[in-house]
Order: sequence, then structure tokens, then C-alpha cells
Amino acid sequence: MLIDTHTHVASADGVDKIILSSADPENIESVFNAAQNNPNIFCTIGIHPEYLGAEPDYEHLLNNPKVVGVGEIGLDYHYGMDSAKAQKALFEKQLEIARRAKLPVAIHSREAENDTMEVLTGMPAGGVMHCFTSGYDFARTMLDRGFYISASGIITFKNSHAIRETFSKIPTDRIVAETDAPWCAPIPYRGQNCTPAMMIETVKCLSEIKQIALIEMQEILWNNSHELYGKLWPER
Repeated sequence: MLIDTHTHVASADGVDKIILSSADPENIESVFNAAQNNPNIFCTIGIHPEYLGAEPDYEHLLNNPKVVGVGEIGLDYHYGMDSAKAQKALFEKQLEIARRAKLPVAIHSREAENDTMEVLTGMPAGGVMHCFTSGYDFARTMLDRGFYISASGIITFKNSHAIRETFSKIPTDRIVAETDAPWCAPIPYRGQNCTPAMMIETVKCLSEIKQIALIEMQEILWNNSHELYGKLWPER
């Protein structure tokens, strides 16, 4: 049983379920439709900070049973902080939408840890730090706020010792996994376009980090993902 909790590739080949995430507002409709047309595809709806200027106009979609969360949303200062104020405003609007819909959020935070924590202050707990590559101090803060921490194929990279060390300290019941396809292809596929079928390599790495049998790690991640995104449970 394998689940890819964050991908931008609409294929469930090689896994049992995927959560297809929107980023570009122009792709929201296609992400939503892909989830409607495949029993193994679910989705999160949101606008990535890269697409500043877009106004969130997707709240009417969130009560659909195949829409399990709001994301990906957040902050990205990798190319500078000139747009920090506008990014935070977009982030805050989408957090409020998630609060009204009572859905978890998938948060993108790149070189923006302090502002991410500041914006989330006072917001309801619930969500995941997607494609996590920060240190344990930030992880611990987000864990204390009720968040899950998501591992991507980056943890398999040879130079990712610090990230693996961080995941060794995160409680096993608060970890989920993703591909972030088509990016972040894990070893031995690094340099290729990533697909959800490569999910197993990240799970293998987590099982080694946690010294847990692979089949047990798969079950833990499956259950954690369903607890994070409650709509994944068929009986709910």
C-alpha cells in the first residue's frame, strides 16, 4: 500500500493513491477534474506563492469529497524578499479559506521559516509541511502546532545527511511521504522526470532511517496520510 501525498503528475501508476496538488491557478480545473475521473486520485486545491496577483476563487470546490485539503500554499523567498508582503497576504487569504472549509493545508516554505511561523500564529492547527528540507528546530515548532512533516525524494540524495538526521528525530506517527513529481526524483532516478511510481524509493529510505521493516513503514505512512487528510478514508 503506497500513497503519494503530493504530486503534480496525474498518474497513480505504481501506487494505490495519489494526492494531486494545484499550484498554478490556471491548473485548478484540470487538477479537480483528474480527481473526479479516477478513483485513486484525490487533490488539494491552492495557489503557490509564485503566482502572486491571482485571487483565490476555488472555495466552491472544497466541499467535494475528492478535494482533501488546501494547497499548495505558503511562502518562497528563494529569489528574494521583494514580494514578501504580497506573498504573506495571499498565504493568509488561503489559510482563512481552509479554516472556513475545515480542511488541512499543504504548506510550501522555502527560506521563509520565520515568516511562515508568524503567519500561522493563531491559525487552527492542521496540515503538512510539504517537501520538508529545513532543520529539526523548525520541524519541532511545526509538530507542536499539529502539523505533519513530509519527506520527498530529496532525503535519498547523497548530500542530504542533515535532512535524514532531521527525519530520524521526527516522531514516526507524524511523517508522510511524497514525490513532488515531476521534480525531486529520488536516487536511483535522480536527473529524470519524477513520477509517483518512484515513491517506493523514498519509503525505503525512511524505513532505513527509522530502522523499521519496509512493509511496516508503508503501513505507517498509509495510516498517517489518512489521518492527515481525513477525506481519504472511504467510510468518512
